[in-house]
Amino acid sequence: MSYTNRSEIPEKYKWNLGDIFATPEDWEKCLVEMSQEYKKLLAFQGKLGDRDSLLEFLKLSDQIDLKMDQLYCYASMSYNEDSQDPALQARFSRIYALLTQYSEDLAFVSPELSALPDAQLKALAADPDFADYDVSLLNLLKGKAHILSEREEKLLAGVGAFSGQFHEVFNRLDSGDIKFEQITVDGKKVQLGHGTYSMLLQHKDQKVRKKAFETYYKSYIEKINTLAGLYEGSVKSDCFYAKAKNFGSAMEKALFYEQVDKKVYDNLIKCMHKSFKPLHRYIALRKKLMCVKTLNMYDLYVSIFEDADISCEYEEACELVKKGLAPLGEDYLAVVEAAFNNRWIDVHETPTKRSGAYSMGVPGVHPYMLLNYQKTTHDIFTIAHEMGHSMHTYYSQKSQPFAKENYKIFVAEVASTCNEVLLLKYLLSTVTDVNVKKYLLQYYLDMLRTTMYRQAMFAEFEQISHDLVESGQPLTADVMCQKYLELNKMYYGRSVKHNDQIKYEWARIPHFYRAFYVYKYATGIISAVCIAEKILRDGESAVENYKKFLSLGGSMDPVSELKVAGVDLTSKEPFEIVAKSFEDTLAELESLCEQ
Repeated sequence: MSYTNRSEIPEKYKWNLGDIFATPEDWEKCLVEMSQEYKKLLAFQGKLGDRDSLLEFLKLSDQIDLKMDQLYCYASMSYNEDSQDPALQARFSRIYALLTQYSEDLAFVSPELSALPDAQLKALAADPDFADYDVSLLNLLKGKAHILSEREEKLLAGVGAFSGQFHEVFNRLDSGDIKFEQITVDGKKVQLGHGTYSMLLQHKDQKVRKKAFETYYKSYIEKINTLAGLYEGSVKSDCFYAKAKNFGSAMEKALFYEQVDKKVYDNLIKCMHKSFKPLHRYIALRKKLMCVKTLNMYDLYVSIFEDADISCEYEEACELVKKGLAPLGEDYLAVVEAAFNNRWIDVHETPTKRSGAYSMGVPGVHPYMLLNYQKTTHDIFTIAHEMGHSMHTYYSQKSQPFAKENYKIFVAEVASTCNEVLLLKYLLSTVTDVNVKKYLLQYYLDMLRTTMYRQAMFAEFEQISHDLVESGQPLTADVMCQKYLELNKMYYGRSVKHNDQIKYEWARIPHFYRAFYVYKYATGIISAVCIAEKILRDGESAVENYKKFLSLGGSMDPVSELKVAGVDLTSKEPFEIVAKSFEDTLAELESLCEQ
C-alpha cells in the first residue's frame, strides 16, 4: 500500500528511532557533547608510540565512535523518511559535517601508527590487552604503503567534505527532484514512483508495462546530462583517491581494503560469460511461454504463469518469512520476531521517502530495516533479504567487540541472499499446485538472473567506466549509454528486444555511487546458494557453522570467514555449483511445461 503522507501510516508500520535517541532534543544534546568529547583524542597526538597511551586512546576512540555512529544513523534514517524536509536535511548535514571534521582532526592517527616499527606493531597485535584491535593493527601493517603523511591524510579527509556529495546529490535527485508522471492503469490514474514502477512491471497487461517503462525512463532521460555529470564525478573521485593512495586503479584499492583477491572478481565475470547459453535459453523460454511476438526488456519481470504470484498483506508475508527461516533454529527466529513486533522496520512507501530497501545496524541498539512494501512476491523476498542483513549485524554485534563487529562488504550480501534461498526452497517443498511450482521455479531463475547475471553485468559496467577514466577518456552520457547497451545485448541475447530506454538504465542505479559494490551481490548469491543447500542437506552441523560465520564480524578476512560456512571462493567449485543450479532449475521448468 502507498500513502500520500507519512502521518497517515499507523505507528506499528513505522520504525521507532526512539530506541536510539528518545527525542530529537536528545540527539541535539549528544551532538554538542560529541563535538567537544572527541577533542580529547587530540591530546594523544605524538604519544601513540607509547603502549599505555595507545591503549587508552583506542578505548576512548571506541566510545566516541559508537556515539558518532548512533548520531549518524538517527539523522540518516530520519532524513530517509522524508528527503524533502529541510529540517531533516539540515540535521543530516550537521552530523556529516561533524564526521568530516572529526576525520580531519584525527588524520594524524594512521600516519603516526604506520611510522611505528613493524616489530612493534606485530608485538601490539599479539598483546592480550590489544585483542580487540589485533585485526586493525595487522591490517595497518599490511597497508603501510598506502598511508600518506599526516598533512596529506588531512587534506584527503578534507576532500571528503565534498567528494562524497555525488552520492548524496544523486539521492536527492532520485528521491525528490526527479518527478514522475501519472499513468492510467485499469481506468485509474496512478502516480509513478520507484515502488509503483516495480509493481507495474509485473502487471499482466503488456501495454501497462510498456507505458510504465517508457514514462519512468522519460524522467531520467530528461536529466541524463546531469546524471552523467554526477556519475562521472563519482568515478573521477574514486580514481583520484586510488591514485592518491598509491594504488594502480580504483578497483585495486576497493579490493585491497575488502581483502579480496582480484581473481574472485575476474572468475565471476568469466563464469558468467561461460554461462550465457542457459541464460539465453531461459529468455527464449520466457518469450515462448508468454506467447508474445516481441519480448521486451519490460517483459522480464512479469510472472509467466497467471494466478500463481504470491500476493499478500505485509503480516502474511512476515509469517511466510518465518516459516522459510525455521531451519535456522528457535534462537534465530526469536530475534526475527523481535524485529517484526518491536518496530525495527519502516514498512510503507510515501512520495518523498527514500526508495528501495536497506538494513542499518546501530551499535549499542539493534538493526533497523527500511522497506517500501508492495503486495508482490518480490517484496516478500525483500523482507527475508533485509532480515538476513539485520541478523548478520545482530550476531556480529552480539559476539564481537565494537572494534571488530563490522563485517566486510564482501560478505554483506551472503546472509541476506541465504534467507531468500531458504524461503524459496521452503515454498517449493510445500506447494502442491503445479502452476505455483512452475512460478517458483521461474522466480528462482529470475533471482539468479537479477542477482547473479545482472549484477555481474553491472560489475562489468563499473569496471569499464573506471577503466575509461583511468585511461584519460571522457565519460559522457553517450559513451555510457553505448557501453551499457553493448553489455545488455551480450548478457540477454537475441530473444529479447533491447528497447532504446534500457541503455539509460545505468543512470538510475544508486549502488554505482559505491564503487565496486555490486559484484558482491553476485558472489553473495553464489555463496548463499551453497550455504542454503548445506543447511537443508546437513542440518544442525551446517546451521552451527553458518551461525559461527554470522558471528565473526570483521575478526577475519572475508574469504576465510566464508570457509567457516563451508564455501571456498578461491576454488571454482561454488561458481560451478550455482551455474549448474540455474541450468538444472531451467531443465525442471522446461520439463514441467512440456507435460
